[in-house]
Amino acid sequence: MSKAIFAVLPLGMYDVLRPALTAAGLPADDLLEPGRSFFELSDDDGPIGFVGVEGTGADRLLRSLVVLPGRKRQGHGGLLVAHAEAVARGGGVERLHLLTTTVADFFRARGYQPAERASAPAAIAETAQFSSLCPGSAAYLLKDLT
Repeated sequence: MSKAIFAVLPLGMYDVLRPALTAAGLPADDLLEPGRSFFELSDDDGPIGFVGVEGTGADRLLRSLVVLPGRKRQGHGGLLVAHAEAVARGGGVERLHLLTTTVADFFRARGYQPAERASAPAAIAETAQFSSLCPGSAAYLLKDLT
């Protein structure tokens, strides 16, 4: 297996990200809005997966984690999350927040703690993910990066 590498996903490559998110049942309607950075993990065989960070300031949203079919269950999801956390931490982010309907256990295993959705800071609660794209039944988790 070739070595996997991370790259910031340029806008022109969203034609790869959007169908991957849609196929995984994840929101993709707001990808082109400002304040979002997406990262791709790939190797010589092509894309492995994607993850995004949204927002500005000390609290940001971890979003759009997807590992492509055929590349799952190989530790790539954990690598993507760790990369997003490192980039966020390097940018002064103190807490990452997320919503999930399917993989709360995956995130809890990586140090994310369940929280009441109503306790989300305004910068997070006002995102499209919180306000309209993710259902109210989605688990809300956060991780302190400090």
